[in-house]
Amino acid sequence: MPASGTQKTTPRPRADGANAPDGQPAAKVIRVSSPASLLAAVPVLLKFQPSEPSIVVLGTTPPRSAVALTLRYDIPRPQHTGAIARHAASLLGAQGIKTVCAVGYGPADVVTPVAEILRAELATAGITVRELLRAHDGRYWSYTCTDPGCCPPEGTKFNPEAHPVTRKYADRVLASREALAATVAPVTGDTAESMGEATRAAEERAERLVSGAAGTRRRALLEPGLKAVADALGLYRAGGRFESHQDAAWLALALEDIRIRDDAWARMLPKHCEAHQRLWTDLATLAQPGYAAAPAALLAFTAWQDGDGALANVALDRALADNPHYSMALLIREALDAGAPPSAARLPMTPEDVAACYDAADESEEAATAASRTAKRAKRGKAKPGKAGNPGGDENDGEAAGSVAEDNGAAVQAAVLAGTDA
Repeated sequence: MPASGTQKTTPRPRADGANAPDGQPAAKVIRVSSPASLLAAVPVLLKFQPSEPSIVVLGTTPPRSAVALTLRYDIPRPQHTGAIARHAASLLGAQGIKTVCAVGYGPADVVTPVAEILRAELATAGITVRELLRAHDGRYWSYTCTDPGCCPPEGTKFNPEAHPVTRKYADRVLASREALAATVAPVTGDTAESMGEATRAAEERAERLVSGAAGTRRRALLEPGLKAVADALGLYRAGGRFESHQDAAWLALALEDIRIRDDAWARMLPKHCEAHQRLWTDLATLAQPGYAAAPAALLAFTAWQDGDGALANVALDRALADNPHYSMALLIREALDAGAPPSAARLPMTPEDVAACYDAADESEEAATAASRTAKRAKRGKAKPGKAGNPGGDENDGEAAGSVAEDNGAAVQAAVLAGTDA
């Protein structure tokens, strides 16, 4: 699902929302059959109360108008309202959705222009608007009903707290999108201080491992890092949580290596989605500056798997706040902005595939490093071109290695997102 947030310019609108995953149990399906059920369903689907001014579009599917796709847009300045309508129509059309319901939140002078343009744009796209409401100050109005006996000009009073859907899912709905973002915000106070100490200890441990081993830093930390991933996944899948801040800090440090991060990514089986979300939420909040991007991006991926676009978006916000150039987060955001459904968040690569991919890259790295050394030494007159280089150091030997690792990481990420082998 596309990402949300009011922008100063809106070349491409973004929307929070939810998308029903394939095979979702019937008990989790919410059906919309009346204005009251529509108004009660929206916060449950978003997992937070929509703010004003905003508009929520629900794509429904036959035969019983089950909600398959939810999009929430902040309403921007009037000159950008058409972009919202076109974006919504494009995403609904791409997923083959032919009927929608929508609710605009706010006063009439703000919501009505967006509602009218949305209705026209959806009609042009061949999408039927079954219901289009405006909610404000405890009342709602319908843009599709012209019967004053049914929908009076002064609006219809509505108490969402009294609706059965609201009562059933009350524990799932947060007060606002800001409250949702707070669930992945960094820890503060004593917890942050403790995590800071644990992170410094993890960094010192890493340096000891590197100084006591032959080869590169990445190779020295590989096995301990992979073990940290396996241990954390086993712990959380069994219902547990980090036993210490030291364990959390070590895993956050390990995930800085893209090979270890991609190994974790390849283990994100949908059947363990709930456990994975608990793990990456815990780590994204505990991780200290410079270490949050990887767990937050992994959280975004698992939220996308689960059809929870709103959580995916706030997790991406957390990842990109920590590292604005983090490629995994940028790739997932691009996918969500394009309206990719949960079925696109598949895992075509196994952990074994990831390991083989990086092992092949290591061979290329060694060859590139040796060639670089030989060429530089030959240039200095210490070796002939083509002769094997001395494994001793050169101040620029790491350039080829870093390039290979980054290129391979990008290939793995593209494979996971595109569903093709790397």
